[in-house]
Amino acid sequence: MNKKTLIVAIIALALDQITKILIESTVKLNTSIKIIKGFFNITSCHNPGVAWGMLSNNRILILLITIIAIIIISRFIKSFKNNTRNNIAFGLIIGGLTGNLADRIIFGYVRDFLDFMIINYDYPVFNVADMAIVIGVILLIYAVIKGEDQSEDNSGRSGRKTRQIPSK
Repeated sequence: MNKKTLIVAIIALALDQITKILIESTVKLNTSIKIIKGFFNITSCHNPGVAWGMLSNNRILILLITIIAIIIISRFIKSFKNNTRNNIAFGLIIGGLTGNLADRIIFGYVRDFLDFMIINYDYPVFNVADMAIVIGVILLIYAVIKGEDQSEDNSGRSGRKTRQIPSK
């Protein structure tokens, strides 16, 4: 992982943890503060699972999957073109995964608080780490569409580096 990606990951992790601490210290658990009526609330809640509360009773499985995902993504970075957008994308994903992983390790659940109602659908409550992951994935999808999913080292036909043989 390069320095730029690491910096973005640390910033994403810090913003996630700071916002969770701030909400936890100001909003009582399982209560909401209306910010924009019928659209956005700050709702303090705990999620022992993943998206939409799935795998709620499988903490160890979630921890293992998250750790494996961070390792795979960290190794996968090298296959993408080294540019600012990709560095930001991977940093956001790793920072977001690490933020929620920290919660799961320390508390046994993830602290969520962003609560949106979109077209009469009360979207599941989420946090800054979740936003970082989603934005990072969208940026990587864009990179793939633009053909930036191949680093200069992997751009050859066979996907291997070619070696120049000096002429005599």
